[in-house]
Amino acid sequence: MSSRRSFLQLGFGSAALAALANTQALAAASTALFRNHLAQELTMAIKDEHQRDCPVLELRQYTLQPGTRERFIALFEREFIESQEELGMTVIGQFRDLDDPNRFVWLRGFADMASRGKALPAFYAAPAPAWKAHREEANSMIVDSDNVLLLHAATPQAQFALSRLARTAPGAAENARGLLAATIYYLDAPADAEFVDFFEHELVPALTASGIKPAAYFATETSANNFPRLPVRENEPVFVWFALYKDQGEYQQHTAALNDAPRWRESIAPALRHRLKTPPQTLCLTPTPRSLLHV
Repeated sequence: MSSRRSFLQLGFGSAALAALANTQALAAASTALFRNHLAQELTMAIKDEHQRDCPVLELRQYTLQPGTRERFIALFEREFIESQEELGMTVIGQFRDLDDPNRFVWLRGFADMASRGKALPAFYAAPAPAWKAHREEANSMIVDSDNVLLLHAATPQAQFALSRLARTAPGAAENARGLLAATIYYLDAPADAEFVDFFEHELVPALTASGIKPAAYFATETSANNFPRLPVRENEPVFVWFALYKDQGEYQQHTAALNDAPRWRESIAPALRHRLKTPPQTLCLTPTPRSLLHV
């Protein structure tokens, strides 16, 4: 009886230990899987944040065939966003120009000029499936795509803050909210430290006092275009600042407040005009459904 009891106790203990070991193994495997998944998510988050660090920017204005803008937007948002971002570029935003029904404007960002020099050939020159498959349809709607300003952030803090923004999924139909105003200052020479200081310490406080908050500001990139297949407006020094508004009414309200401010009229605006080659140009842009940049 004693040996039988010992045998039963031993059998029960072995089964329990085996079950425990199996449970521990499963728990360890689950923990390892969770940690691996967490590490992958962290890696992707770091990669995504890095890709959205965009001190180099293209401001691209396309003239389209009359009546094709909506069709072009649908094609662009379906085929040309993720396919570019997979190669390290960031499609920051795409917009309708309120003043020109045939104008499509978009912003493309890069971590630096070296990454631009690698990413653009990978998308346009290499057999990238999206561009190769849809370029004929896209080009059939484009009259001109050479109106491109290649820019760099005026200071490290002057680029768009993109890390917390989210883009809607493919197939979204409702337009993103807001209005982006891009103000272009045409200069005699590339913006130097004095001009950037003037903008930051004179213009920005006046803009802020009128309810205008610049979202980013850029100057012409002076290095050579490292993908000549896509022309840019070289030797044309500009300074561009961007601001987001809730709608066109808010834009007009804050712009009127700025123009009515005595210090702006009497001091800052004349000092600005003295630094410019031609009057400023402002693009009033409304975001398309999948624009990353929106209100």
